[in-house]
Amino acid sequence: MYKLPVSVLVVIHTLDLDVLLLERSDHPGYWQSVTGSQHCGETLRQTALREIHEETGLNPCDYMLLDWETEYRYEIFKEWRWRYAPDITHNTEHVFSLCLPEKETVAIAPEEHLDYLWLPWHKAATRVFSWSNAEIIRRLPRHLGAMSDLLLLPT
Repeated sequence: MYKLPVSVLVVIHTLDLDVLLLERSDHPGYWQSVTGSQHCGETLRQTALREIHEETGLNPCDYMLLDWETEYRYEIFKEWRWRYAPDITHNTEHVFSLCLPEKETVAIAPEEHLDYLWLPWHKAATRVFSWSNAEIIRRLPRHLGAMSDLLLLPT
């Protein structure tokens, strides 16, 4: 079965703006935030929650998941197109973020990732291979500032 050309990008960060990055197992040296394709019948939020748990072992329901209501459309790398129907060349990526109070140890999925690290946002933005991931990380301080009232609400 082919992947849907719809995915999520979830930037996991702390209140101090440290960003979690994951190193891809199929491309050592390629660092990224949590990403993943939408499954048939899932909402984008459900996709984000599933991918966070699968890729980090974190329970995303313990934190605030924010939908940035931002999307990017980009060409799928030729080496990855076999995963999609033959006429599919582009993917639409929807952006979310998950704010943790502090850095946590995560349980990476070894079939997907080799390692993880926490970096200050400005260093994380230069480490990721994807232009859309870098752009969202660079926007994180401004976005977090705008959302600070929500993040401080008691649950």
